Amino acid sequence: MNLEIILQRIPVLETVGTLEKKVSEIVFDSRKAVEGSLYVALRGTVADGHSFINSAIEKGAKVIVCEVLPAEIIAEVTYLRVADSSKALGHLASNFYGNPSKKLKLIGVTGTNGKTTVTTLLYDIFRNLGHQSALISTVEYRIGDEIIPSTHTTPDVIRLNQMLAKAVEIGCEYAFMEVSSHGIVQNRIEGLHFKIAGFTNLTHDHLDFHKTFQNYLNAKKRFFDELEDSAIAITNADDKNGLVMLQNTKAKKKTFALKTMADFHGKVLELDFNGMLLNFNNKEFWTTLTGKFNAYNLLLAYGIALELGMDETEVLQAISKLHRVNGRFETIKSDSGIFFVVDYSHTPDALENVLDSINEIRTKNERLICVFGCGGDRDKTKRPEMGDIATKKSTLAIITSDNPRTEDPLEIIKEIEAGVQPQNYSKYTSIPDRKEAIKMAIKFAEPNDIVLVAGKGHETYQDIGGVKHHFDDKETIRQLLQLMGK
Repeated sequence: MNLEIILQRIPVLETVGTLEKKVSEIVFDSRKAVEGSLYVALRGTVADGHSFINSAIEKGAKVIVCEVLPAEIIAEVTYLRVADSSKALGHLASNFYGNPSKKLKLIGVTGTNGKTTVTTLLYDIFRNLGHQSALISTVEYRIGDEIIPSTHTTPDVIRLNQMLAKAVEIGCEYAFMEVSSHGIVQNRIEGLHFKIAGFTNLTHDHLDFHKTFQNYLNAKKRFFDELEDSAIAITNADDKNGLVMLQNTKAKKKTFALKTMADFHGKVLELDFNGMLLNFNNKEFWTTLTGKFNAYNLLLAYGIALELGMDETEVLQAISKLHRVNGRFETIKSDSGIFFVVDYSHTPDALENVLDSINEIRTKNERLICVFGCGGDRDKTKRPEMGDIATKKSTLAIITSDNPRTEDPLEIIKEIEAGVQPQNYSKYTSIPDRKEAIKMAIKFAEPNDIVLVAGKGHETYQDIGGVKHHFDDKETIRQLLQLMGK
């Protein structure tokens, strides 16, 4: 593509060399530079891409986009100085791939919990209604029928535009995408045009990256602040930070809620392990999803579908046919009548939501056993909080390993234990080996008891010492039940 076309709407502060060039590819990793490519020098947390400009040129890069011009200028190379390489990259990538986000309706969902569920539900609803769609989520990327394993909640902006361009090419009308706080701060959604932005909730998470809750809130809010006036912003009015998201947005404002007045209002009429009877805007329907947190997820998906012009009755019929999202409140019932719930809940709020949902369903004659841990190399401040929640809201909590990564699993467990209140000391035990912890839960459980295995959900690995080992909670439960004859 001609360089001049790629540079449309990008403020260039200084140009050295000719703009009459063809660009074969855009890269921000010098190792991926090829003949005729454009290399964007990004300032990362670990390395500065400006140090690798010559390396990119050696591999064939003919255009360099940077914030500081290098001391050595090579005659046949074009150098473009910009104020912010990271922001420029988004617009360069969008232009290079023909601005695909303008050619389909792109819907972004952000918040601490529920992003994967809402985007996956929307993808399934719209496919059910006969619309070709794309999905970009933590679990997987889907372009029409093609499934691509996921690498990040929000992929880099080049990869995003590649996938969106492919979605346009195969005739997709809609793309549903999780928007993470990391992705917002690192400009991974720069240059994209969102038709709708949805906000689920905001609770304690990712403070290892954002450092303070205010920074985390600001990151989410930035997504709404930067929406165009043609966009629609839908927020959770029951969340204390929900309306904060709308404060400076130019987008049309909409709300959803279970507790307060809102554009999209819902009520939970009945719920059990098989599903819920819900009422959305005075229409009753049944869903196999369960738990109050899922009522919020469904309500946001419903609101987005209606704002996209879908027929309300058809949307509710499609919701009634939905299956549970992989690793989100998935249930397994053993032959002996023990209920297992496998859920991805790995934040204090998510764990509390799942435990509260189970406690609303159970009659209190059954015991509730919670197996959980916390990930290593992540926000440490949530560990004691999760220890407190699990022991307060379960009959027995079994603290174990999640993905310890490069941390000592025993140290993580100690930090979780620090949050247990003295009156709950008798309600927990610690077993570092996750398989043994699940085994202990099965051994302890009697018919009708409920075992929540939380934290990993859809994941099929355990990261120990930086090495990924195969581990699947659902598979492990089924194997142990067979082995133990339960």
